[in-house]
Amino acid sequence: MTSVTTTCRDLSELTAAAQTACRLLFQECYKAGIDFIFVTETYRSQARQNYLYEQGRTRPGQKVTWTLKSNHTSRRAWDIAVAPPRNLYDISTLAKIGSIAKKLGIEWGGYWQAGNYDAPHFEIPSNWAIPKGYKLEEQVIVPTSSTVKVQLIKEDNKPIQNEKEDDIMKFTNSTTKAAVRDYIKQSVDKGKIDKSWLDKFDAGTLTTGDFEGLKIIISQR
Repeated sequence: MTSVTTTCRDLSELTAAAQTACRLLFQECYKAGIDFIFVTETYRSQARQNYLYEQGRTRPGQKVTWTLKSNHTSRRAWDIAVAPPRNLYDISTLAKIGSIAKKLGIEWGGYWQAGNYDAPHFEIPSNWAIPKGYKLEEQVIVPTSSTVKVQLIKEDNKPIQNEKEDDIMKFTNSTTKAAVRDYIKQSVDKGKIDKSWLDKFDAGTLTTGDFEGLKIIISQR
């Protein structure tokens, strides 16, 4: 069982609709020139929600949540932060994201009334669907750390795949490489794959065949 002090940033822990909504939001942010944001939390167990609620009430510290009932526990919410050198919760940036989210039918905690205000928080209703006029255009890289930027993976910057499946993976830019590494590391941290795969990636010996197999393994766990 995961500790109540552990933060989950794994997008796959959200419902399928929430995963799509989050990717769509990051895609539209990218198109608006906002590529310096990242996810800080996705799914949250009720035990962790209770633990966070106690902070600033029955446990020392600053209050970090106003409710015991959160859509993090129903896997329909995620939190966002802003990468340096901007402030972690830069309200100007979050407000712009909130405005984009509203067009997508995604609720922003920054619109909530005083006392419930939660600027880093985004969530969807249980019946959410992609609004008319929008679609996921490319593979969207949703960063889970400040070291990776939001990116849309297109044909000209995908990992280079040669004719042989077992060729070593090569990359056309450092951002794509960092995004792939982050994907593998998140899967290792989640216990879906062994750390030897991350070591192989860092050693530069991971093949395109290895990676395709990894994606299948990860999707099934």
